[in-house]
Amino acid sequence: MAVYKRNYRPYDGPLTDERWRFLVLPRYAFSQIFESRLFTSFFVLSFVPSLVAGVIIYLHHNLNALTAMDLNAAKDLLPINAIFFQWVLWIQTTATFFITAFVGPGLISPDLVNNALPLYLSRPFTRTEYVLGKMMVLVTLSSVVTWIPSFLLILLHTGLVGAGWLWENLRIPAAIFAASWIWILTISLLSLAISAFVKWKPIAGFLHFGIFFVAAGFGEFTNEILETTWGTLLQLPLMMNWISDWLFLSKLPADFPIAAAWLSMLGVCVISLALLARKIRACEVVR
Repeated sequence: MAVYKRNYRPYDGPLTDERWRFLVLPRYAFSQIFESRLFTSFFVLSFVPSLVAGVIIYLHHNLNALTAMDLNAAKDLLPINAIFFQWVLWIQTTATFFITAFVGPGLISPDLVNNALPLYLSRPFTRTEYVLGKMMVLVTLSSVVTWIPSFLLILLHTGLVGAGWLWENLRIPAAIFAASWIWILTISLLSLAISAFVKWKPIAGFLHFGIFFVAAGFGEFTNEILETTWGTLLQLPLMMNWISDWLFLSKLPADFPIAAAWLSMLGVCVISLALLARKIRACEVVR
């Protein structure tokens, strides 16, 4: 058919609801992320701690299996309590750190390098929806690795010991949910902010690690030079551990207020949001 015989026909297919339009971004992002065999392999391996914890819970309540494997002593050495679930969550959040370091740098930087933001924002798509759509990629991947399998472990343990245990230990699922989301939101916003300002993906990945490890070293250096403890605020993993201890009612450092740890994580989120608001624009004016 000749070109001049073609008539314009508007799109007449189904329209995505305006409230869920931002989900278009993670849908296409997931298809690209899992094209990497390296990432897919690591993502599958990140479920191993949860599987091991599930086996431990099952063996802990299966007397026949314990007797056959001569693990009765291990039952007393490894009780299934808040500390057990806190350790499992710590391993899971460590895995999300590497997942975010791999995925995060490639979420926003390609759109900035290829000047794709005007194409997004020239449509009925706000900056908030753009950031939310990109962040949903990291939030979904991290949730699947952290609080969702932890809740399944709690359900497994509850099914073996009875619903009374869950009623008496409601703080455990509440602590898991709160600690997971604090870590997920903090690390996701930070990763997106790095991706927005560092356009080269390898450098952004190294910077992701550098902010955590170099900042921790600088915090220790500050403590030594100034003879203070406030440099510890720069150690985000340590701050997260203290918040987790507070949520799980574990022992806390006596010389450091827990409110400071909360403010440290909140400060990272606020700064990351401010950086994203500055960088995510339809056009960039160079002065």
